[in-house]
Amino acid sequence: MGKKNGKKKKKADLDAPDLYINRELSWLEFNDRVLRQGLSDDVPLMERLKFLAIVSSNLDEFFMVRVSGLARQRAARVRRRDISGLTPAEQLDGISRRVHRMVQDQAAGIRDVLGRLAHHGLRVVDLAAWTAGQRRFLETHFAGEIHPTLTPMAIQRLDPPPLLPGLTLCVALLLAPPAGGDAEDEDIVVVPVPGRASRFITVPGTGSGTNLVRLEEVIAANAGTMFPGRTVKTAVFFRITRDADIDLADDDADDLLQAVQDMVVARRRRAPVRLEISAHANRHVRAYLIDWLGVARHHVYDVEGMLDARPLMEIAGRPGFDDLKDDPWPPRPARDLIGSDDLWQAVRDHDVLVLHPYEQFDPVVRLLKEAAEDPEVLAIKQTLYRTSGGSPVIAALETAAENGKQVTVLVELKARFDEARNVQWARRLEDAGCHVIYGIAGYKTHSKALLVVRREADLVRRYVHLGTGNYNDKTAKLYSDIGLMTCDRDIAGDVAAYFNVLTGFSEAVGWSKLTIAPTGLRRRFKELIDREIQASSPDRPGLIRAKMNSLQDRGICKSLYRASRGGVQVQLNVRGICRLRPGVKGVSENIEVRSIVDRYLEHARIYHFRNGGHEEVYLSSADWMTRNLDRRLEILFPVLDPGLRRRIIHWLDVFFADNVKARRLKSDGAFEPVERTGQAVRAQETLYREAEEAAESAAAVPQRFRPLMRPEG
Repeated sequence: MGKKNGKKKKKADLDAPDLYINRELSWLEFNDRVLRQGLSDDVPLMERLKFLAIVSSNLDEFFMVRVSGLARQRAARVRRRDISGLTPAEQLDGISRRVHRMVQDQAAGIRDVLGRLAHHGLRVVDLAAWTAGQRRFLETHFAGEIHPTLTPMAIQRLDPPPLLPGLTLCVALLLAPPAGGDAEDEDIVVVPVPGRASRFITVPGTGSGTNLVRLEEVIAANAGTMFPGRTVKTAVFFRITRDADIDLADDDADDLLQAVQDMVVARRRRAPVRLEISAHANRHVRAYLIDWLGVARHHVYDVEGMLDARPLMEIAGRPGFDDLKDDPWPPRPARDLIGSDDLWQAVRDHDVLVLHPYEQFDPVVRLLKEAAEDPEVLAIKQTLYRTSGGSPVIAALETAAENGKQVTVLVELKARFDEARNVQWARRLEDAGCHVIYGIAGYKTHSKALLVVRREADLVRRYVHLGTGNYNDKTAKLYSDIGLMTCDRDIAGDVAAYFNVLTGFSEAVGWSKLTIAPTGLRRRFKELIDREIQASSPDRPGLIRAKMNSLQDRGICKSLYRASRGGVQVQLNVRGICRLRPGVKGVSENIEVRSIVDRYLEHARIYHFRNGGHEEVYLSSADWMTRNLDRRLEILFPVLDPGLRRRIIHWLDVFFADNVKARRLKSDGAFEPVERTGQAVRAQETLYREAEEAAESAAAVPQRFRPLMRPEG
């Protein structure tokens, strides 16, 4: 640094709060980027509905986990400031202001999209616009199909009051007093809307097209038939969100399966942390609900229009209306396996890289199915964090155990909001004869690893699959992830040792190629960043490029700040939370942060280091978050094949060239669209077209024909 007035200029303190963005407000900026897709005229109408629905499901989890934790801290009078300098109370105030704006924008977006859909023959008809014929149809439908499923609850008369489940849409009815009664004899009755029923009912209408009405409005319009002798004065729609952030001290649980089940049940009784209520609701009903539920008033959200937008997915998924949806991008065959009938031989010949969902998830399922049936396969070991209902992965593991293979499965019971499903998978796998384990006490096992042990000729060979995403055939069509298949001896040996750690057989030391959290991953990332600083020079600056879901850890941020000061160019592609503040003079001028929200959820974790020209590429299950580095079992693995390294570096080039869906993080914490100069580049579309071209090129290879020979004699 230069001198000023004879004094050396002091470097900025890398712990200064103004260098960091608040985690919760950063996450809300991510959800706003999702919302922008729902508001964009460049996105087809049905796809806009999907994004508007995702905004709601994202906010639900945010309030259940993040806001609830802050609310408990504020109730306990915690005044500790986060790294951005905000107390829990200040964070809650900021969240409230930001979410209120978001809810208003979302409601306006829903009205806009539904209004446009009406011009295409798909109408969601508001109660006030029902025709006489539609009212008669719905009266009959209500009496026969809906009324029998309803349970009205006179909440003012019940002691103790009933427990309303979180995320359940309800209709609050204000009943006038019975004939001859006093004004104070008004009753408030709550009717939960059936959760398994469709939120939209098809009704007859004039002309062509489809007419839909909302289930909650049908209940409100016909509620009077449930209360003979009473008049329904008004109906108010509302929905509560409950605290669901429950920690499980698994090292204290004698029966972990039972403890997880108890935790799932306990969530139903947690305190409400948010009340969504229809705008312009009756003041008496609104005040009563706020008081009864005990929700802080700044976390009451008056919604102009439809509460709980998640069911918009029902409309978006309706058949037809293809001109209002994205063009289909069916997953293509994995380029490294095209023309390979023998999977084992293909992986022996070369490492296999698969980019989902541009390429099919089938190779992973195929590996498991063939291993389950192959008499030469001796053992299968796998981690399962989240998987799908009706999972072919589970079915293959069951088959393998039934066929006498040694099958060991780590089922992570503490995968948030998938706990109940994972308990079911664990018991089902145990019933099939698999050895089921639940990981290491005090840590979540978030790594994605599969090991197949196979006898071949005069040796036993290990085949490995490592990935950035879950073994879930459903989300593999929606999440952008990378998987690597290899039988490299060092990697395979490390994976085998890793499973020994998970089963309690050995200590997490002595890795050859893998780096494991929580024992060495933080240190390894720091070493890689520091090495890049050392290798950087003015004529050949260092380069760090990373793609991940979230960047939250202060230690990593400080290392990247030091790299920027050392002249290293740092390019980050962060889908969600980013606490690092780019573009700060003297600290982060060499750091650029971009984010892409498009039709697929960006989920892959890629770490690229120039290393003085000897480039290294790593894939991982871990983000740069404290929990991934210190409180979870994660794997960082290198891409050893030079051709595959070049392919991943090219993918990074594409991500950082995106000028259609990408947004750039400014130093004030807000995002702005990337300036579009030159040719338009949409990363996800480019990667799909490349996968398509690779598949078509392989299909164009001439077919070889073998002539039949004349029989002997």
